[in-house]
Amino acid sequence: MDSTVLKSVKGTKDFMPPEQMQRNWIRRTLEEVFEAYGCKPLETPTLQYYELLASKYGGGDEILKEVYRLRDQGERELALRYDLTVPLAKVVGMNPEMRLPFKRYEIGKVFRDGPVKTGRLREFIQCDVDIIGTSSMLAEAELISMAFAAFAKLGLEVYIEVNNRKLLSGVLQELGVPGERAADVMLSLDKLAKIGVEGVQDDLRERQVEEPLVAAITSFLQKGALALDALAQQFSSELVQQGVQELQQLFAYLRGAGVTGEVRFSPFVNAHQNVDHFAHHKVTHLTV
Repeated sequence: MDSTVLKSVKGTKDFMPPEQMQRNWIRRTLEEVFEAYGCKPLETPTLQYYELLASKYGGGDEILKEVYRLRDQGERELALRYDLTVPLAKVVGMNPEMRLPFKRYEIGKVFRDGPVKTGRLREFIQCDVDIIGTSSMLAEAELISMAFAAFAKLGLEVYIEVNNRKLLSGVLQELGVPGERAADVMLSLDKLAKIGVEGVQDDLRERQVEEPLVAAITSFLQKGALALDALAQQFSSELVQQGVQELQQLFAYLRGAGVTGEVRFSPFVNAHQNVDHFAHHKVTHLTV
């Protein structure tokens, strides 16, 4: 065989036995923790209809640009899954008789045709845990407790950041962001920790967000009043107050359950989570 073809596709990697043994141990450890909390395993196909993957995704065009698309011999438009949440939505939609709440975990490969850099491959393992069909903050607290238990078994010290979509949506409404621009703004805000206020400002302009909105959002970020109590005082809308109450309830549940790990409020973390696929179900989501 010609030696020039003996190479891995860019963004993929061969895992030799010592490394793969460690990866297998991590997977078994996570599965043990998830099942101890009553979560059931689920496996969904790597290959999905493109129409499904392209529908109602909170990441918008930014994610869809990275989807691997293909056609089968029947000329059907297919794609490799880029996350595990959309396939879960399909399972829930196809099984209306499903008993709720449904607690599932899935560990599997996903694919994204994005830039390759350190720590970012085009084929990688994602691990999701979801609780579907309950609006109780107890579900949120359970997932946080589960995450701390999993990382403790792996010998890792971590902190967990939480946000609330109601709170963020209410803040954006009061800043004058119309509903049709909210997803773009959330995607930019999700990058705040990495690119800073000026980076968010540039990103908003690249998304063609109107200049008055860019100015309002920039002014809000520059004030730096992003703590939960400060947001509750600054914004009075019903959505914001509901979000604040839910977070306060979550922290109370965590204290009551004796969860000792550090949980931080971060208003913009994963702001664009793709919850639209679960229009009729409350979803509590954790990605490890």
